[in-house]
Amino acid sequence: MKEVKAPKRPLIYYYCIVLLIILLFNMIVTPMLSQSQVTEVDYGTFMDMIEEQDIGIVQVEDTQIIFTDKAETTVYKTSPMEDPTLTQRLHESGAVFDRVIEEPVSPLWTLFLTLVLPILIFVGLGQYMSKKLMEQAGGGKGSMAFGMGKSNAKVYVQSTKGIRFSDVAGEDEAKESLWEIVDYLHNPEKYTQAGAAMPKGILLVGPPGTGKTMLAKAVAGEANVPFFSISGSEFVEMFVGMGASKVRDLFRQAKEKAPCIVFIDEIDAIGQKRSSGSVSGGNDEREQTLNQLLTEMDGFEENTGVIILAATNRPEALDPALTRPGRFDRRVPVELPDLAGREAILKVHAKKIKAAEDVDFHTIARMAAGASGAELANMINEAALRAVRSGRTVVNQSDLEESIEVVIAGYQKKNAVLSDQEKKVVSYHEIGHALVAALQDHSAPVQKITIIPRTSGALGYTMQVDAGDKYLLTKEEIENKIATYTGGRAAEEVAFGQITTGASNDIEQATKLARAMIARYGMSQDFDMVAMETVQNQYLGGDASLACSPQTQKEIDQKVVELVKTQHAKARKLLEDNREKLDELAAFLYEKETITGEEFMRILTGGEQK
Repeated sequence: MKEVKAPKRPLIYYYCIVLLIILLFNMIVTPMLSQSQVTEVDYGTFMDMIEEQDIGIVQVEDTQIIFTDKAETTVYKTSPMEDPTLTQRLHESGAVFDRVIEEPVSPLWTLFLTLVLPILIFVGLGQYMSKKLMEQAGGGKGSMAFGMGKSNAKVYVQSTKGIRFSDVAGEDEAKESLWEIVDYLHNPEKYTQAGAAMPKGILLVGPPGTGKTMLAKAVAGEANVPFFSISGSEFVEMFVGMGASKVRDLFRQAKEKAPCIVFIDEIDAIGQKRSSGSVSGGNDEREQTLNQLLTEMDGFEENTGVIILAATNRPEALDPALTRPGRFDRRVPVELPDLAGREAILKVHAKKIKAAEDVDFHTIARMAAGASGAELANMINEAALRAVRSGRTVVNQSDLEESIEVVIAGYQKKNAVLSDQEKKVVSYHEIGHALVAALQDHSAPVQKITIIPRTSGALGYTMQVDAGDKYLLTKEEIENKIATYTGGRAAEEVAFGQITTGASNDIEQATKLARAMIARYGMSQDFDMVAMETVQNQYLGGDASLACSPQTQKEIDQKVVELVKTQHAKARKLLEDNREKLDELAAFLYEKETITGEEFMRILTGGEQK
């Protein structure tokens, strides 16, 4: 969609206007206003003043004679006459010829010119420039000077080339919920006749990168109506009252351009819960902005044609007054895409590149489990960049597979050289993971094993890929995952009789799973179906916090240690029972550095490798 920007004149334009006015004032107005008060007398009076020696300064010109009295307080002028002895008589009377007469100026004119007039000019110019700047900033009645209370919302007009629902893949449920809004903006009479009213606000919630902003633009593109876009953080200002002014300005513009869509991204920046008993200061500005937003949303009459869309990664942090019916009536989850959704997203972004005809997007989608739409788009771009670095213009399957590893684990560290002993330890470590996973039931098949260091810090990794998405895990499956995480450390113990620091991330993941089993999933006989752990910020990492007594926390810690110990012992037993395969696979990986899941399974099942 095309962003509409009001034409703005540069500040130098106004400086030129001020300079021109000052020049005109000095050249024309000042000389006209500073005309002195000159007394015109006849030639006889002039002669009498000469006789009385009352002439001060005299200027004899062809058309007039200008002179002052002896005290030089009054300026006179008279017409010249034929008088050959005039100069001599003036000299004898003590008149002065070598000075210029300074024409006296009226005190009132002096006061007006030096004080009153400059003030009037600059006040008038200030009012004019302030009005013009506010007009350019888009501020209306009640706007702050110089557009300080302007919303700064980006305005997009309707465009046939804008983003459509066809450009947003993998979020079918969200699109279905939002299509009703598009239909309402196209045919409001249909809903009015049935007595139905559209929701005033729609809240898009989900993890980062799932396409919430793109969905909002797609709604505007499908509805072919103006689209206002602003971030919640843009309302937060240092000066009290400016945030509320920006909210008023945004809704004023929306009403003028109705039917339209107003999209507020990251609304949690201004919509956080108001704390009770807070003292003055600190959050006053944010709370005033929130109060103004609540008032404006309540002030919308039904069926005005203005739809408010907002997006957030933290719905639990929003104020209840903002999420109640009548404001944000509908919540639309925009979750991570499933297998079919990931495949569809990959195909949408692949239209922008030249991909080989034999590219299997289904396999790529399986390998990219848990990836968001933004990450999938990045994978496509990384694949295209890799093809260019290889001197090709067409992206193939290997480019896409490598791009997944780049996004997950980083680029290959070509300058990282491991010693023979370190390389051997890493080989056993990674084969330990893969072998424990393969020797257990209900484990995801091994897709790839590598010992090439990555920029993320990993010295190697084992990729497992499920055949499809799994939404439920049994207790046995979680225990198998924990055992797989401990497989790397167990392989080091079996092969070398010592351990290294290479299992730090494995330990973290195993501990996290074990604690979730006991404290969150109710998979412990001692605690049964009692939640000892609560998840916070489910869309931003899912941090968990224990909600139990210190004694219970101690018991949970003991259960976690026992569970991990049990699975560690199981992994070690599996590797000891299959020591020959462990050595054979580790030697093969040491030589090849990267092997596929097919090569791994062929050796494990007794096939011959070449």
